[in-house]
Amino acid sequence: MKFELPPIYPITDRRLSGLSHAELVRKFAAGATLVQLRDKDATPREFFEHVRAAVAAGRELGVKVIVNDRVDIALAAGADGVHLGQDDLAPAAAREILGADAIIGSSTHTIEQAKRAVELPVDYIAFGPVFATSTKSDAETVVGLRLLAEVRKAIGEFPLVAIGGINTENIADILQNGADSAAVISALYAGDVTENFRRLSDF
Repeated sequence: MKFELPPIYPITDRRLSGLSHAELVRKFAAGATLVQLRDKDATPREFFEHVRAAVAAGRELGVKVIVNDRVDIALAAGADGVHLGQDDLAPAAAREILGADAIIGSSTHTIEQAKRAVELPVDYIAFGPVFATSTKSDAETVVGLRLLAEVRKAIGEFPLVAIGGINTENIADILQNGADSAAVISALYAGDVTENFRRLSDF
């Protein structure tokens, strides 16, 4: 059964928002069905506590919560799944650890990576950065809308998330070029989080 992605896929950032991961899950609960927790600053123990609190909030509000990179923390905290980069644990290993019901996503940056990823035990792939982004200091080369459209053709109907520099001005272009969902970080945190999420959802 094809995994259903939400149109807007928020990714948490404590530094940009000034809020905890659990607080952000509550902010997004008005419209989000899936939230990814991302934290490069917390210690593993701190991140575990954050994830556990966010998962509890998600359970209460009907939001699925997945963890960026850390399969061990996702398992220990009872998260709904993980999102894995090219240098993280292999999806097959993550699937073995987390089980058949876990949500597993995979980041891709080239058409070749995207084609390989759809053969792996993942529920969706993310492709980008479509536009320039300041969120990651080690961001990959910008891929652009044309390559996003080519990836859509290459992978058929496999669930596809676009990521990287997405905001209210370009989100329509993302969806018109084949993405099922837009993963958003920075555009959510310049001002009121709930209002920013609503504006992105009203594209």
